[in-house]
Amino acid sequence: MRTISFAIPCYNSASYMERCIDTLLPFGNDVEIIIVDDGSTDDTGKIADHYAEQYPDFVRVIHQENGGHGEAVNTGIKNASGLYFKVVDSDDWIDEQGLAKVLQTLKTLVTDNSAPDMMVCNYIYEKLAEGTRHVINYNNVFPRQQIFGWDDMKRFHPWKYLLMHSLIYKTQLLHECGLKLPKHTFYVDNIVAYQPLPFVKTIYYLDVDLYHYFIGRQDQSVNESVMLKRIDQQLLVTRIMIGCHRLPGSIASKKLSSYMLGYLAIMMTICTVFLRISGTQEDIKKEKELWSFLISCDNGLYRHALIRFLRMVTTLPGNSGNKITVGLYNIARKVYKFN
Repeated sequence: MRTISFAIPCYNSASYMERCIDTLLPFGNDVEIIIVDDGSTDDTGKIADHYAEQYPDFVRVIHQENGGHGEAVNTGIKNASGLYFKVVDSDDWIDEQGLAKVLQTLKTLVTDNSAPDMMVCNYIYEKLAEGTRHVINYNNVFPRQQIFGWDDMKRFHPWKYLLMHSLIYKTQLLHECGLKLPKHTFYVDNIVAYQPLPFVKTIYYLDVDLYHYFIGRQDQSVNESVMLKRIDQQLLVTRIMIGCHRLPGSIASKKLSSYMLGYLAIMMTICTVFLRISGTQEDIKKEKELWSFLISCDNGLYRHALIRFLRMVTTLPGNSGNKITVGLYNIARKVYKFN
C-alpha cells in the first residue's frame, strides 16, 4: 500500500499543472498520483495521459465529464488506494523537502502501530505577482513530534484555521465520515477541512512547510470579483457546514466544538460581507435567509457568543454599517494575506 494518495483535480490546467505533478514524481515508491481530468477542453487530458504513460506504476489518470472541483475530489477519494489521502490543486505545488519528511514520519508511525487519523503541516501563501510569501504554521497551537488529541490543542487565531492545504487524512476515515462534496461548486475545500474533524481522534503535527498555495490568477476562486459572482456557491458550502455541527454535546471534545463554531462564524461573516458588498435587494434577502437557516437548524448554535458577536459586527444598520463591514473585510484581507 502506498503511504499517500495525492488527488490533483484538473480543469483546463495545461499551462501550470506540470509544476504541481513534477513535485510529486520523486516519491513514486511511496505515493500514488491520481490526476482527475474534469472535462477539460484544452491539453490537460493529453498532458495527464503522458505522465501516466511515463510513470504507470504510480500515476493514474481519470477522465470524467465536468463536475466541478468537488466532484473531482470525490473521484480522487473513491479511487485512492493509499493509506492517507491529500488533495493538491493543479495550480499549487508541494515542497519536496517537506514531503520527504512527511513520508518518513508517517512510515515510522505506521511501523510503530501509532499511525494518526490526521497529520497537520504548514502551508505557504505564494503571491508570485507581488513576490511575497506568507507561511502559516501551527507551532503555538499543537504539540509537536507526538500523537495527541483535540483536548491537547491551544486556542486558534482566526488567521491560523485549518485549511485543506494543511491536512492529510487517513483515507478510510474519509469514507467513514461520509464525505461527499457537491458538484459544480467552488469553496468545497472548507467542507474537506471541516466535516471529517469529529471523526479524527489522533493527530500528529509535523512542523514543516509542505503546501504552496498560489494566489494571484484573475480567474481564481478566491479572487474578490469571482467570489462575488459565486456567492450562491459560498452560501451552499456554508449551509452544508452548518449541518456538520449541532449543539449541545454533538461533538465530544469541547475544544474541537469551540474551534468548529469559530470556523463556522468566519464562514457566516464572509457570506454576510460579500452579500453586503453586492448590496442588491436579492442579496439582502439571501443574507436574512442564511441567518434564518442557522436559527432553524440549531438555535443554540445561533446563540453562541462568538457568532452573536460577529453577527453584531456584520449587521450594523444602514449605509454606515455597510461601509464599516466592508472596511473590516478589507483590513482582514490585508492582515491575513488572503485574496
